[in-house]
Amino acid sequence: MSSSSSNNNAFYFLISFALLLQSAFGVTEPLFHSCSGENFTVHGPYEKNLNRLMGFLYHQTPYTGFGLGSTSFGAHYPDQPYGIALCRGDVSSSDCKTCVAEASSYIRKSCPNRKQATIWYDNCSLKYSDEKFFGQIDHGTKFYSWNTQNVTNPTYFNQKAKDLLTHLAHEASVTPKMYAARELKLEGSERETVYGMAQCTRDLSDGDCKTCLDGLIGDLPSCCDGKQGGRVVTGSCNIRYEIYPFVKA
Repeated sequence: MSSSSSNNNAFYFLISFALLLQSAFGVTEPLFHSCSGENFTVHGPYEKNLNRLMGFLYHQTPYTGFGLGSTSFGAHYPDQPYGIALCRGDVSSSDCKTCVAEASSYIRKSCPNRKQATIWYDNCSLKYSDEKFFGQIDHGTKFYSWNTQNVTNPTYFNQKAKDLLTHLAHEASVTPKMYAARELKLEGSERETVYGMAQCTRDLSDGDCKTCLDGLIGDLPSCCDGKQGGRVVTGSCNIRYEIYPFVKA
C-alpha cells in the first residue's frame, strides 16, 4: 500500500474526532481489547508508519465496511505494520467511520507502544500487527459474552440457535461482504424468535471463513448453554445470537 503524508495528518484528526465524540455523545466503551507483541520505539519508524496506517484505515473502511493495508514508507520489517478494520455488515458509513475513529484512538491509548493490538466494539473491530496476518485465521485472542438469563427449554433452544448460526456461517462464507443475519421462528417456546449474525474479515477465503465460524459455533456450549443470548468473537470472525433484534434489517 502507498500513501501520502495526508494520511499521517488524518490519524491526528481522527484522535481529536474520537475525543470529541466521547465528550459530546458518550461513545460506547469497547467490548474487549488485547495488547501483545514487543514494544516499539516512541517517535520511531514503526510508530510513524502505524499513524499513517490508522489514517488510511479511517478513510478506507467506511466506503465498504472493510479496510486492509500496510505501510512501509522506506522502512521494512520490523517497522512495517499491517492492519484491518471491519464494520458490522448493517452499520451505516457514518457510524462505521465514527467507530473506526474511536477504535483507533482507544487502542493506541490502551496499548501504548505495543506492536500488536486488537479491539472490538458492537459496530466495528480493528487490528494491527508487525506480522503479516492477512488471509490467516486468527486463533489468538478470543472472547465470549452471554445473556445471564436462561431459556425455559435449553435443549430445544440450543439446537435451534445452532441451526440458525450454522446456516448463517454458510451464507456469510459465500457472500461478498462475508456477513449474514436473519431470524428463526421457534415453536413451543416462551420466546418465539431467535436472531443471529455471522461475519468474517474479508481477507479470508470462503473456506477459511466457514472454518472460522464453525469453530466459534462449536464453542457455544462452553459459554452460552441455555442462555437467551451469546456471542463468540475473534480477530477473524464472530457470531452472535439473541432473543431480540440487534442488527438493522
